[in-house]
Amino acid sequence: MKLERSIAAFARARRVIAGGVNSPVRALGAVGLSPVFMKNGAGAMLHDLDGHEYIDYVMSWGALLFGHAYAPIGRAIANAATRGTSYGTPTEAESELAELIVSMMPSLERVRFVSSGTEATMSAVRLARGFTGRPKIVKFAGCYHGHGDSFLIAAGSGALTHGVPDSPGVTDGTAADTIVLPFNDAAAVEAAFDAHPRQIAAVIVEPYPGNMGLVLPRAGYLKRLRELCSSADALLIFDEVMTGFRIGRGGAQAREGIVPDLTTLGKVVGGGLPIGVFGGRADVMSHLSPDGPVYQAGTLSGNPLAVAAGLAALGAIASDATLYDRLEERTGQLAHGLHDVMERHGVAHQCARAGSMFGLFFTPDPVYDLEGARKSDRTLFAKYYAAMLDRGTYLAPSPFEANFLSAAHTQRDIERTIAAADASLAAVLTASGAPA
Repeated sequence: MKLERSIAAFARARRVIAGGVNSPVRALGAVGLSPVFMKNGAGAMLHDLDGHEYIDYVMSWGALLFGHAYAPIGRAIANAATRGTSYGTPTEAESELAELIVSMMPSLERVRFVSSGTEATMSAVRLARGFTGRPKIVKFAGCYHGHGDSFLIAAGSGALTHGVPDSPGVTDGTAADTIVLPFNDAAAVEAAFDAHPRQIAAVIVEPYPGNMGLVLPRAGYLKRLRELCSSADALLIFDEVMTGFRIGRGGAQAREGIVPDLTTLGKVVGGGLPIGVFGGRADVMSHLSPDGPVYQAGTLSGNPLAVAAGLAALGAIASDATLYDRLEERTGQLAHGLHDVMERHGVAHQCARAGSMFGLFFTPDPVYDLEGARKSDRTLFAKYYAAMLDRGTYLAPSPFEANFLSAAHTQRDIERTIAAADASLAAVLTASGAPA
């Protein structure tokens, strides 16, 4: 595949943008390629500068539940723009979106809008510390909660891909207040509470981590986190920036029957525009300024364009009773098809899925945590990724990222993807001298 225009665009970007990209994973460094510059998207498809078309399974990292250029969201943004792009004042639309979120995710009694998922998680942790009067938080190796200092301690996602999970610039003091434990290990959380009595403000977790690949919780694990936090008077924070409204109407918490104290949201909530949300128990949220002492603010928080897009996205969800059933069925078809392809070629693998999310590890062993994810064959993944790209399939460009379907993906798209995987593996194995 020729990508001359993308290569030229990357060279231009590197002259004025740090690293040539505005988020590290876009550089495609994990798969040894130059980034593909996109020109436009429509439905399930992306089109690059060189005229190639791809079935997109990144979907703006999960934000596009209805696919690219979804007309109702586009109209809502255009209409809002005619009234102004930012006011710096309250609007009724913010309350309307907040009411819709609360109605669909009942653990959120009060919310606050911000401009990104990172800002939401940073604010939720500060609020948890302010509410409890305690300094420490527990996070899990491989879970990614944005690029806040407290979270770049054994982080996942792009930090893991680039081998700098403990980023320079994070102070020793910040690291000392962050307790990092293995995901899916309830005994480790029990031990942490025993070792730090009355010191842990909150446990923050991606209920379905999607930033070390897709890793699912063991049965009973999230329930045990809830029990431990309740018994220690610590807050349980579900980071549902990725899973919120992505795997179901009420997110992972509804799917698992767990009620967290605080929840962070983003991605789908903004309909493809920058937004973040944190919210939860009314008594906790009342500690936020201007009602309480915990300060948080943002010039573009509740931006009218993002709020309009969010209302259109969540309105479309609320009006479609079978949306998530269709998404889950189609994702299951793809996951089963990929599994059959891998089996047919004798490739050891694990394929996890939840709702419209799926992930692939090239390892014979089940993956329950970061150490298990690291056993995935990265060299094979890089070759497979390049072969799939050549065949018009745009996957998440790292073995440590989840992939996403949208309502725009068709049965034909699934069939084409499975066929591309079959041909890609055959080509990769033949090139390596293994039987295809």
